[in-house]
Amino acid sequence: MQRKNKRQIKSVDYGILLPVFLLSVIGMMSLYVALDKDGGMKNIVSQMMQQGLWYIIGAALIFVVMQFSPKVIWKLTPLGYVLGLGVMTALLFYYDATLATRTGSKNWFRIGSITFQPAELMKIAYILILSYIVTAHNMKTKIRTLKTDGMLILKLVIATIPVGILLKLQNDFGTMLVFIAILGGVFIMSGISWKIIVPVVITFTIFGVIILYLVTTDTGRELLYNVGFKSYQFARIDSWIDPFHDATGNSYQQAQALKAVGSGGVAGKGFNVSDVYVPVRESDMIFSVIAENFGFIGSCFVVFLYFILIYRMIRVCFDTNNEFFSYIATGVIMMILFHVFENIGANIGLLPLTGIPLPFISQGGSSLISNMIGVGLVMSMRYQYQPEEFGGMDFSTGDY
Repeated sequence: MQRKNKRQIKSVDYGILLPVFLLSVIGMMSLYVALDKDGGMKNIVSQMMQQGLWYIIGAALIFVVMQFSPKVIWKLTPLGYVLGLGVMTALLFYYDATLATRTGSKNWFRIGSITFQPAELMKIAYILILSYIVTAHNMKTKIRTLKTDGMLILKLVIATIPVGILLKLQNDFGTMLVFIAILGGVFIMSGISWKIIVPVVITFTIFGVIILYLVTTDTGRELLYNVGFKSYQFARIDSWIDPFHDATGNSYQQAQALKAVGSGGVAGKGFNVSDVYVPVRESDMIFSVIAENFGFIGSCFVVFLYFILIYRMIRVCFDTNNEFFSYIATGVIMMILFHVFENIGANIGLLPLTGIPLPFISQGGSSLISNMIGVGLVMSMRYQYQPEEFGGMDFSTGDY
């Protein structure tokens, strides 16, 4: 027993925990600055305490998830997926009306003063079910052909359709992009023939170019209006193309974020020094706070921490060499990577604003809990790793 405990302590990947911890500290510091400039002391105390509680819950969830063996996770995956769809369906009827009016999306539950976004936990359930599908398919398919790869793609599409429909009904386009990124990562890593992957990638690239053309032309916009695009979505595109075309109106948030980022210079203005107001900077625009306070150097340090986190997650995949968990890690990496790329890209004007939070830093419990569970799943790969067991486990049945 003592030997097992020592092995498990050594199996805790501190290379993953350290960047998560440092990002969380930066998150609390940045949140304090945002709240100090935008609200009174009472608001600061309550919001900081609430966010601190989310960090504590998230840390506890990492520890709990690490205890689950691959066999248990495998068996719970289908149930988690069904429950996730059920909760997201319930959201269509019991959403927070106030937030829906403000944001245009029906994606929040409210319990007292606490709001929660079920789609964040659905990301984890989605990652697990895709990993489950691919692993089970590969275990049963001894000889890969274009036909068997086509069957795998069909299975992945079937698992994705209900999620896509629910997100469309909730009018949550930003979150849908995250699910697409997760699907893309698992799709590429699933062993599907490049004879299929290359045409798919080319098709999506052409589709993206067409969409870009449509949103930047009057004729194209009229067509998109007819298929369900909203005015606020076009306003975000206009703000992305020219952030200062309506700097006191629709593009105010984007323009202010660019001013804040630029004003930070190389080394920043110093902690808790903020001269530029940015709406929602405690959440979606938190990177503008980091850039203004700590400048280009501080911003690069944050990006470096994300790089280390992703690198360590990839290393775990190579070290443990477990198929099911490798797909899970791929999904988690794509989820975090897309969040980082989109959030920072939006703050510096590289990408349109989509309301995507910055992992481990932005205020909010839903996204933080989802990311922490994802980290716990990846860390469980090394924590639960036993070569003699992993070599003999048949994931298609869940038996040894």
